[in-house]
Formats: sequence, C-alpha cells, structure tokens
Amino acid sequence: MPHTPHLLDATGRAVTLHEVTAANWRSVADIAPLDSQRTFAPALAGRYLLLSLLENVWHSFAVHADDKVVGHVMWARDEDGSHWVGGLLIDASEQGKGLARATMRALIPWLAAQPGHFATRLSYDPANVPAARLYASLGFTLTGAEEDGEVVAELPA
Repeated sequence: MPHTPHLLDATGRAVTLHEVTAANWRSVADIAPLDSQRTFAPALAGRYLLLSLLENVWHSFAVHADDKVVGHVMWARDEDGSHWVGGLLIDASEQGKGLARATMRALIPWLAAQPGHFATRLSYDPANVPAARLYASLGFTLTGAEEDGEVVAELPA
C-alpha cells in the first residue's frame, strides 16, 4: 500500500490511495468518467482492473476521498526503471473537486521512493486539454515521444 501524504480535495476530504481488495473492487470497477471523456477513457474502470489482473504489468489503486471510493489509478515499472502512470479515472459525480490532482500528488512521491526510480512517465491524447494542463501544472514535460498515438510526458525524480 502506498504511503500517501495528508492531501485534501477541494471539499476538504482526505484523499488516499488503497490497494484494490475483495472489499472495494466492485466500487472501483464501477467508476465511470463523464460521457464527454469517453473519447479518452473507457466507460468503466473495470477495464483497468482487468489489465492489472491479467497482464501482470500494471498495478491498480483505489482512490478514496475519506472512506468513499471515488477513482482509480494504476502504475507500472518499465524495463528501463522508470515508472508509468495510467488509468487515472475519477467518477463523473466526483469531478471538479481536485481529486485527480490530489491523486497524482499522492502517487508521485510514492513512485519516487521506489528503488531505482529515476522518472515518472505517462501518456495522454493530445486533444485531452484538461489532462495536459493537469500534468504540466505538476511539472511533467513532453518528451517528444509518442505511445499508441498519445504524447508522452515525463517528470524526472
């Protein structure tokens, strides 16, 4: 389980990351983005849970605001030792409350503390302007590389 600093969303709830367990997996699987975001994300976070379960590359976390599951995020370690963030999905009913930012602010230092870590990377569709703004505000810079039609951004350790 990641160490998550004391982070609050815009409504004052504590945002923490938790392992996906038998007790919370259904709530995580049911996380759904806004309809307008379905161009960039699956209809349900259940797809990301299956990736974590079946591909043995990604590791999923449940995003909690206080005791409520409000989102999903996953991470992986690349062959070169960098860490990748993927599958960041905040439920439509919970958007606009600073949860994506708080999730990243919890995950980034945890990844940085992993042995051999030197960079955190992620990719996003270049048309996803809110994602581009969020990641740039957290210090991610575009690398010039592309991954499956998405731009790659990096945050050095």
